Amino acid sequence: MSDKKSDTPKAEMVMVPLGGVGEIGMNCMMYGYGLPGDYKWIMVDLGLTFAGPREPGIEIIVPDITFAENEKHNIEAIILTHAHEDHYGAIPDLWENLEVPIYATPFTASMLKAKLTRDGMDGFVPIKEVPRRAKFDLGPFSIEMVDMAHSIPEPLGLHIKTDVGTLFHTGDWKLDPDPIVGPPTDESRLKKLGDEGIDVLVCDSTNATREGSSISEVDVAKTLEEIIAEAKQRVVVTTFASNVARIKSVAEAAYKAGRYVILAGRALDRVVGIAKETGYIPQDYSFLSDEDYQHLPAKECVVLATGSQGEGRAALARIAEGSHPKIKLKPKDTVIFSSRTIPGNERSVGYVINLLAAQNLNIITESDKPVHVTGHPRRGELERLYSWVRPNVLVPVHGEEHHLRSQAAFGKSQNIEKVQLIKNGDMLSILPQDPKIIDEVPNGRLYRDGHFILEDDLAIRVRRKISTLGCVTVSCVIDNKGNLISNPSWSELGVPHEEDSGEMQDIIENAVNGTFKSIPAKRRSDKNKLKEALRRSVRSTLNEYWGKKPVVTIHLHQI
Repeated sequence: MSDKKSDTPKAEMVMVPLGGVGEIGMNCMMYGYGLPGDYKWIMVDLGLTFAGPREPGIEIIVPDITFAENEKHNIEAIILTHAHEDHYGAIPDLWENLEVPIYATPFTASMLKAKLTRDGMDGFVPIKEVPRRAKFDLGPFSIEMVDMAHSIPEPLGLHIKTDVGTLFHTGDWKLDPDPIVGPPTDESRLKKLGDEGIDVLVCDSTNATREGSSISEVDVAKTLEEIIAEAKQRVVVTTFASNVARIKSVAEAAYKAGRYVILAGRALDRVVGIAKETGYIPQDYSFLSDEDYQHLPAKECVVLATGSQGEGRAALARIAEGSHPKIKLKPKDTVIFSSRTIPGNERSVGYVINLLAAQNLNIITESDKPVHVTGHPRRGELERLYSWVRPNVLVPVHGEEHHLRSQAAFGKSQNIEKVQLIKNGDMLSILPQDPKIIDEVPNGRLYRDGHFILEDDLAIRVRRKISTLGCVTVSCVIDNKGNLISNPSWSELGVPHEEDSGEMQDIIENAVNGTFKSIPAKRRSDKNKLKEALRRSVRSTLNEYWGKKPVVTIHLHQI
């Protein structure tokens, strides 16, 4: 006989990552509370990732939020932890599918408003601006924002409390006693929350493979000051446009050296304007535009340029290629990469560095001097956080698979009782019982291709093939009985052949004629089957001739 009390459903807290787990970027986490299958939700972040060489023609990649769309009537709000693209960049593309309010601190809200204005959505999205360290309720959730240090103003962690327990979502963070812009990670508040009891820690894993602790942003500022002071000619510094602390450090180093700062790149113009409006850069700090570059002596010039990740249209790539309309460099000028290469961008960054090196420039990266510091915790910082909040359960997020597993192993070594690995799409029941994966929801990637959002990557896969194998288009004219009535015509892109020999024409004609002969007249009435047979034949014949299989398209014209 069953125990009726034990059979009665009880409220629980669950979490569902729709992006950002097992990958760098595209962060989107959902937290739910309620009876099984009937939850109220909050969404934390809605970010993007950038396309790489395997996604030709794609601007950005965003998470598949089909699950959230189906639950949008139960979503209380989206809360943004900070204004990095991988945490808020998908909002212009996906918010209309949800239509829920967004909570953000002043700097993050200003960055989002600027992004929405640029995309023609000004005033369309309801943004609830809240102060740092805000406390508020969203349905069954009690939320407290906690100051965390990172590489952008106003990063925050979220203390999330429900009737069944408490969870701390770190967001992106590090421990830095002096991040230059904004307060350090709030050690005292985290310790107090730990004393009160934190059941689950959902934690950034990006640097979990690295021992020790990171240097401070102050150390980077000192290095930049020394380099700029000692430089004999122009200095170019490239960094992430959102790194306001780095922008401020470069500006102060330039002023001390008697130099002017030129901003090269619209993203830098936008961020500097917002940083001044929100008080993170003093109003009296003067920045020049690239229009002023040619009027400055070499010894009085520091250029802050976008393009630290080798982006082809950014200022630094254009400077390196010699195509920037205003900024040209000369031998012995200095270029500082005050950044780290994001995985996947190695080739594009290397390409830009080699172009600069060919101009006999003095190139400095973090492998040469401490000109960059990460925004994510190493193991020494993780260990300190664990000791402050003392969670019962650790859930590693924000990182590729080896980052997640590295933090999981490290957490176990630090005597955290339970460690739970998850992947995008897992529904993890986390409170009040032990963590357990109870379901899997739709998840994946969507691709912005011009004005369209693609739900599958078929077009991308075809482009990838064309980029390596070329394409051949064959046109055949047939009568109403499916008989070939003239020689096929063809065109190619990216396929090597001898223009004058006609050999390729003969090969294609033979393949087409052979296919028509091999298919009985009655079967040729099915045009789709005939096209597929011709495609396979031409592709196979070209493979025998060339050793590769190009993309083949067949056009049938019936008269």
